[in-house]
Amino acid sequence: MKIVFAGTPEFAAVALDAIIGAGHTVIAAYTQPDRPAGRGKKLMASPVKQRATAYKIPIYQPLNFKEPEACETLLALQPDLMIVAAYGLILPQNVLNIPTFGCINIHASLLPRWRGAAPIQRAIQAGDTETGITIMQMDIGLDTGDMLIKHTCAIDANDNAGILHDKLAAMGGKAILEFLDRRTGLIAKPQNNQLANYAHKLSKQEAQVNWQLDAESIVRSVRAFNPWPVAFTETPQGRVRILEAERVETSEARIPGTIIEKSKRGIYIACGENSIRINRLQIPGGKPINVSDFVNGGKALLNAGDILTIPE
Repeated sequence: MKIVFAGTPEFAAVALDAIIGAGHTVIAAYTQPDRPAGRGKKLMASPVKQRATAYKIPIYQPLNFKEPEACETLLALQPDLMIVAAYGLILPQNVLNIPTFGCINIHASLLPRWRGAAPIQRAIQAGDTETGITIMQMDIGLDTGDMLIKHTCAIDANDNAGILHDKLAAMGGKAILEFLDRRTGLIAKPQNNQLANYAHKLSKQEAQVNWQLDAESIVRSVRAFNPWPVAFTETPQGRVRILEAERVETSEARIPGTIIEKSKRGIYIACGENSIRINRLQIPGGKPINVSDFVNGGKALLNAGDILTIPE
């Protein structure tokens, strides 16, 4: 079959690697336009564009499919199938109709559990114990199409979004190959819309820790927001990013945000219920370090008795 691949981040690039590695014919790659990135704000090609360049696959980067030219270009390719993974653009019905066998999506959730932009992070944040990959026949809705293949992945207690992303990316690559091998024999199953949740796009603002929440919720957010946007708290010396933390049972009630202890064992902070122990952090102007190294450095920051800011 003549396959058009549409995706942007590393999650999608892993699937493209799998498809090419299995010997399938990808006639074009669609990806988001290059975006400014890094401190220099230089234009950066997406991981999918980088892979497609290496594979010598023609690359297309329309801003959207509202202009007739974008649809006409895709139509001229005469694709048999379009495989979509974290592309970042909504495909209108006229685009979904172009490939002979429609458009197939690789989605990082056990649909209909998490639809939308951030299913990996929202699963961790919600305390889910499992997630997975769903191969779905796309329709006009947001991740609402019929399901073709589902594979489950456990969410381990120490998984952050980066670790879980890598697990699911590899699983997505295997699942799309399974779809290509079994395509004609698969039975599409509709989703139960009553079980659906919307995985809102992440924002930097929501990464600020609200110490009035219970410790378990805070720890889950720390895991969900690593590696981006990274949980943080404000101090008089600047923003401190929290990279790893765990919940600690406490019997004594304290003002949420109070630093209970600062030692090589960790930084203990009171929450609305129980407390957390920070094990890894990043201070203003510094690199990510373990708490023991931070304490050895002797900086007058995050001292016992300090009360951290609670966002409004």
